[in-house]
Amino acid sequence: MRPSPPRNAFIGQDAGWCLRANGWGEWRGVRHFFAVVSRLGDGVFWYVLMAALIVVDGLDGLAASAHLAATGVIALTLYKGLKRWTRRPRPFASDVRIRAWIAPLDEFSFPSGHTLHAVAFTLVALAHYPGLAPLLIPFAACVAASRVVLGLHYPSDVLAATVIGSALAGLSIWLVPGVSLLG
Repeated sequence: MRPSPPRNAFIGQDAGWCLRANGWGEWRGVRHFFAVVSRLGDGVFWYVLMAALIVVDGLDGLAASAHLAATGVIALTLYKGLKRWTRRPRPFASDVRIRAWIAPLDEFSFPSGHTLHAVAFTLVALAHYPGLAPLLIPFAACVAASRVVLGLHYPSDVLAATVIGSALAGLSIWLVPGVSLLG
């Protein structure tokens, strides 16, 4: 049986993956793409989605949008509390080789709020409108990748946010009668 690597080995790998992904930002097109995706993930994309659901699907769209909004408020409270508690510095603040390609919204790295929201919103939206999967899943994945490429988060921040966002969405979906990801 192979022993587990020491904790600092994982941290080193996490920083190494972050450094490699951040290097992709050297290419202007890649940097611009992920900057736009990140900006849309600030909330713009989700607000437009909620408005579109209401316009296209009336009261059912309003119910889905209210579900998304309630999940978003809880996600915001949760991730801000975790950031204050963990106080993990952003990658560019810890390693001079990692460049922040855009300005961060706050000081701390763990967890990625963009990713947490993208995952939670995607899962909740898909519980209401499974046909949106071809749009929402790639967008959420790009939001998550953007955070590492732009030097704002470590891969572990994004992975943790994915787990937290999934759990939050699962609980949220479970609490709303008549809504399910399983059809």
